[in-house]
Amino acid sequence: MLERLNAAMGHIEEHLDGHIDPAELARIVVTSEYHLRRLFSSLAGMPLSEYIRRRRMTVAGAEVLAGRVTLLEIAVRYGYSSGESLARAFRAVHGVGPGEARRVGAPLRSQPRMSFRLIVEGSSSMQYQIVERDEFRVVGKKARVPLVHEGINPTIADFIRSIGREELQRIESLSDAEPNGIISASVNLDASRAEGTELDYFHGVATTAEPPAGLDSLDVAAGAWAVFDSSGRFPEALQHLWRDVFTEWFPSNPYQSRPGPELLRVRLSAAGTEAQAQLWIPVESTRQP
Repeated sequence: MLERLNAAMGHIEEHLDGHIDPAELARIVVTSEYHLRRLFSSLAGMPLSEYIRRRRMTVAGAEVLAGRVTLLEIAVRYGYSSGESLARAFRAVHGVGPGEARRVGAPLRSQPRMSFRLIVEGSSSMQYQIVERDEFRVVGKKARVPLVHEGINPTIADFIRSIGREELQRIESLSDAEPNGIISASVNLDASRAEGTELDYFHGVATTAEPPAGLDSLDVAAGAWAVFDSSGRFPEALQHLWRDVFTEWFPSNPYQSRPGPELLRVRLSAAGTEAQAQLWIPVESTRQP
């Protein structure tokens, strides 16, 4: 996997002044484009599209400062339709426009070429199981919320409080499938997984029943799920589990993520500072049948 990821990084370098197709990168890594975007953002700490933009603007920055060609020629070389579109991308990365950078020799930011290597750490292991499930649905209340990588998500906390105890009890009574009890389901995330992008958040239950009036419903297709158990400080342990699944488990196992909701069941301590959790990620095998 690491060798294939590094081959994809090489492909990016060779095509910075041309079209870079994420589908082609996925073929190099021998995975789906959906999984590649998830895996890259978890490993690199930034979306794939952002890395490509930063690398292009790093190389373009050197050409801007060199002053050998016009800014329009640089824009065309790196796939921008006009000097204005180049200027917007350039300013987003460097904090200064290309014209000003050329006139005053402004300091620019550099995005190094990325490579992936194996680092052996400790001897901890992740407990998981692969579960095949028939189709079911998540029934409960839905909200559009921002993605938060670290700490409590205040929008989700406020949303859950707004549901009310009696309504939560009514929703919980509908639970008739695993994972049982109240769960959360995250779906329709932005492909970048960037902090602050939005997703659909369901607070409800897994059920095979028809949704009653007044509740939101999400149909979930049949398929395989990787199920991970975790316990620790809330919410840090849960957020680190999500990270570790994509940075450690996926690169080491013959599975890739597939489209579908990510399910989380959490049981909090009385003080609300510790949690036992079970994370369900939709997966598919990468092995040929």
